[in-house]
Amino acid sequence: MPPTCSSWRIGLAKTDRGRSLRACWVTQTRCSARILALLLRKFAWQSNCALQKISCRPFRVSRQWMPSTIRDKWLRSAMLNLVWVRTFLALAKHKSFQASAEYLRIAQPTASSHIQKLEEQLGVLLFHRSRTGCEPTREAMNFLPYAQSILRVNERALAAVSGERTRIGASSNIGIYLLQPYVRSYLEGRDPAAFDMVIDRNPSIVEKLENVEIDVAVLEWWDNRDGCQVERWRSEPVVVIVPPDHPLASQDHIDPVQLSAFELLGGEPGTGTGRMLAKYFGDHAQMPRVSLQLGSTEAVKQAVKAGVGISLVLASAVSDEVRAGSLRALPFPDPPLRKDLFVAWRTGISGMPIPAFAQHLLNAHCNETVSAR
Repeated sequence: MPPTCSSWRIGLAKTDRGRSLRACWVTQTRCSARILALLLRKFAWQSNCALQKISCRPFRVSRQWMPSTIRDKWLRSAMLNLVWVRTFLALAKHKSFQASAEYLRIAQPTASSHIQKLEEQLGVLLFHRSRTGCEPTREAMNFLPYAQSILRVNERALAAVSGERTRIGASSNIGIYLLQPYVRSYLEGRDPAAFDMVIDRNPSIVEKLENVEIDVAVLEWWDNRDGCQVERWRSEPVVVIVPPDHPLASQDHIDPVQLSAFELLGGEPGTGTGRMLAKYFGDHAQMPRVSLQLGSTEAVKQAVKAGVGISLVLASAVSDEVRAGSLRALPFPDPPLRKDLFVAWRTGISGMPIPAFAQHLLNAHCNETVSAR
């Protein structure tokens, strides 16, 4: 029986309603899938960012310290960025991001980024920020001398490659009283602007040579460090100095027994005088005691002139005072007391030539020895 118009309309409406419901269900399913895909993609992006942050912050994860073994392993493989180190030194000096950025001729956000990245790499806070400026932390003060040394070595490396500059280091007594005539003869025919000399305590000069901050070191003692070659340069006599009115001033020399009865004024620490005395006296006599440490040979000479005490110095350090009559220099009888002086330089690889200044010193001493004969 054919359907009536009303029943046909009712069937069509039911059919359309079913199709609509199915279409809505499909649409909702597709939307849910898309939303789920977007959520998964967002989660993956956030996870990737988190991993990147962790990789940029190797010491801290959720503000918790990494195990020391992982931190130490990472530190051994990490390389400091010289640009960040330079910004660190500028900020330590100027204590302001704005002033540091102007000094370095970079934008302030760039300077802030350099310090932030360096702090992330080191895993410590380097500066306390405030509205009035930046103050270095204890960790920053510990890092400061190494940062300065890093940039000095960088400059030395660039100069070494270009062959532009020569940097010499000398212990105080040698640099002040002995080395100047040799520097003058070395610079004949050379550009003085390409020559630098550092005068400091013996331990500091040794450290600078080891840290590649100088090319040649002229020293009062050497402790046989690896990576360097050392040659004995010359042997300098050591004398006892007394004021002209001292009871010993009338003598031509002083023997070890007499000296052991006096207390000595000490000069610059780290010159090796104590080791020299111990070797000279041995077990046969009592070694004189140092009563007062004055820090430098110049201070010792002034104290002896004032009658504070007597002391041991290199003969070349008091040649002017002896000629002027303000001090008396008493040598030791046979065997005389002498101090060996050394020239040292880094060897690097085998076959490297001797630095020109070191060769100049050694050749000059050989010529002086031949002339003396």
